[in-house]
Parts: sequence; structure tokens; C-alpha cells
Amino acid sequence: MNLQLHHVVTDITGETGMKIMRAIIEGERDPQVLAKLRDCRCKASEQTVQSALVGNYQPEHVFSLKQTLSLYDVYQARIQECDAQIEQTLALLAAESSDPNSPLPKFRCRHRASNSVNFDVRPMLYQITGTDLTQIHGIGPYLVLRLVSECGSRWPSAKHFTSWLCLSPSCKISGGKVLSARTQRTSNRATAHLRRAAVAVGRTHTALGAFYRRLAARIGKAKAVTATARKIAILFYNAMRYGLGYQDPGADYYEQRYRERVIKQLHRRAAEFGLTLQATAGTS
Repeated sequence: MNLQLHHVVTDITGETGMKIMRAIIEGERDPQVLAKLRDCRCKASEQTVQSALVGNYQPEHVFSLKQTLSLYDVYQARIQECDAQIEQTLALLAAESSDPNSPLPKFRCRHRASNSVNFDVRPMLYQITGTDLTQIHGIGPYLVLRLVSECGSRWPSAKHFTSWLCLSPSCKISGGKVLSARTQRTSNRATAHLRRAAVAVGRTHTALGAFYRRLAARIGKAKAVTATARKIAILFYNAMRYGLGYQDPGADYYEQRYRERVIKQLHRRAAEFGLTLQATAGTS
């Protein structure tokens, strides 16, 4: 139909996109009327949306859109049934678990994931696990649910856990010489989720974000994603196994610690050559 709605709306299955597409199926063709269905939270202006809805509404194309929306509604109904079953299962597990000693911390995430379940899963997971895993940056309620369901075994240590995730080096040694230390390829779904979380946390002003950016500048983004995903996995393991809480020290704290380590190394190297380093004026 030569409509450009997908270029002006971030998610075509969102509030704005679904209202407009259902109105088209019901027979509305006026771009001005369709643009008024725009949700108030949509970033594109009404004029921009109106310009994107000038098209050629051929009957066969409208029929194809109607069929596609019908299938979409069927799949959404099945997803609702799955969410209801997940909620029922979590309620049973939460009833068997002992209540945590501390109250549920304040929710850190501001935005709800578009593919998350249609109920508040965070209180149930907090009661089952005894800790709020969403306090770890990069991990939201939906990701916690997926990680808990995927990583069910009780691993002896964090090293065993990250090795199972294929996020630790796989050293190939022959004759006492390391031939390769690359991580193994894996189809583990938990690993894929952690890698996506690492990419997302790399854009935040947090200690994990600063860690990712510094590694990406030094060894490349691919290796930085793996290293950050491994760090998130260790935080997840420590929270699940030992109930350790996570408090983000901030990107500035991480940068300061990194600067102190570099200065300490420089002093040690200078001492090996019989030299002494002295800070210049204006530096500390």
C-alpha cells in the first residue's frame, strides 16, 4: 500500500500502529483521521504520521493486512495463555518458599520490556530466590525469569557456571604451549541473553558500562561483550548462590580505580629502573 508507518513509528505493534492498522481494516482511508489515532507518547508528530499514511489502498493489500492481523491476534491469545500458566507456576513456587527477611527493594528499571510477561513477575521471583536480581544493571524482570528457568543446576563455583555458559577462555594447550584461548561457540540461550544484556549495559553510565567501553576501546567490541557478559553472569551467580546484593559504584568510581591501578603500575616499573615518579602541578 506504499505506507511508511513503520518508518515513523518505533514499534508497529505498539499502541499507535495497532490503532491505525485496525482503523484501515474497518474502512478508514483519510490520512488526517488516521493520524489523530496517534498515541500522545509517540515521538513523531501528527503531521509526520499523516504524511506516512498517504498510500494506495488496494483491496488485495487490505485483505492481506486483515489476514495478518487476525493471525497476530491468535498468537497474542496463545501468549496470554502461556503467561497465565507461568504466573500460576510461579505462585506455587513462591508459596513453597520462605519469605525474604528484607522488603522488596525499589524497582530500578524505568521501562517495561516489550516482550515481557503480562503480570508483575518481580515480587514472585524475589520471594523464590530471596534476592532482587534486577538490581544488577543489564538484568530486568523478564531476563531474570529466563535466566532462572535456564540455569537450574547448582554449580559448584562461578567458574563452573561461566564455563558452562562458554564465557570463559577455552585454553588449548599442547606441549606446555597455549595454542588458543578463545571461548567456545555455544547455542546456550542463557549465554545469548547475557550477551544482549552486556551490549545494553555498555550504553549506561555505570561501572559495568565503563568496564565495557574501556575493553571495547582496547581489545574490540566482540571481546568486550564476552567479558562483560561473564561479569554479569558472576554477579548473577553470587546473588543466587550466596544472596549477595549488588550496589553499583558508578562509572566515576570505576575510572578512578582504574587510574589508581595504572599509577601504581607506573611507580613499580619506575622503581625497577631506579627512578622516581613525581606528579606535576595541576595533577593529583
